[in-house]
Amino acid sequence: MPEGMIFKALSGYYYVQPSRGGEPVQCRGRGIFKKRGESPLVGDRVVYSETQNGEGTVEEIHPRASQLARPPIANADLAVLVFSVVRPELSLVLLDKFLVHVEHAGLNALLVLTKLDRIPEGEEGERIRREVEQAEALYGSIGYRVLKTSAHKGEGLDELRAALAGHVNVLAGQSGVGKSSLVNALVPELKLETNEISDKLGRGKHTTRHVELVPLAEGGFLADTPGFSQLDFAELGIDEIGSCFREFAERAPNCKFRGCTHIHEPQCAVLEARAQGRIAASRYDNYVSFMTEWKENKRRY
Repeated sequence: MPEGMIFKALSGYYYVQPSRGGEPVQCRGRGIFKKRGESPLVGDRVVYSETQNGEGTVEEIHPRASQLARPPIANADLAVLVFSVVRPELSLVLLDKFLVHVEHAGLNALLVLTKLDRIPEGEEGERIRREVEQAEALYGSIGYRVLKTSAHKGEGLDELRAALAGHVNVLAGQSGVGKSSLVNALVPELKLETNEISDKLGRGKHTTRHVELVPLAEGGFLADTPGFSQLDFAELGIDEIGSCFREFAERAPNCKFRGCTHIHEPQCAVLEARAQGRIAASRYDNYVSFMTEWKENKRRY
């Protein structure tokens, strides 16, 4: 039977690009997947059968190298986390939450800051620029690459294209940060719908309705995904939040107790580093907040 990759999922159909080349095949999934509690995902390498009407059926899913629950995508290797610096302003809490999700899934992360051209003049603009510089320095020191862009002015796009080349990239971020504008700048023929931030609500409308892998001219694929603002640690099955903070994970072997929570234990290497200023206060405070949220949510599951 032929093989291929699911590049789009929409309304119960899976659109498979055959490995042998040619036109995509619109497929349904086998009923056995539902019985097993499984579901084909965009990015899956699959075996499919062809039916007489020119459609097909997904018969088998090859083992996945990675899997994200939200957005639902398989075999991505680079998470491109998009955050605007204005409307909505950069939230380190939400950024750290995204990074926990990405680290748990085993993906590398690229941080992309957008709307650099929207920074206002005056004191407000100076404050925003300082916060952007501080965030860039902080996450760069942890080991994350940070790119600053403006889709409208084309700033940083060549560097971004080079960073995405050859990867299966999943583009994710809060609604209204400019993901669709960024995709339109990278792949102009898509002409994705974009919406400005709602003045009343202070957040963007969801403009992307499904997950789809788009081929990039430089090689690789880009998945533009529905915007979202909530990530539930219990829902995602994340048990060891500390291991998803890179600077915690590298120090954890030096803690006195195995399974240290890095909150109250004596001779904790993470707490010592925090006291010495070698772990950022914002990162540690967010970790403690996430642990509290995880414990509360876990009781519901």
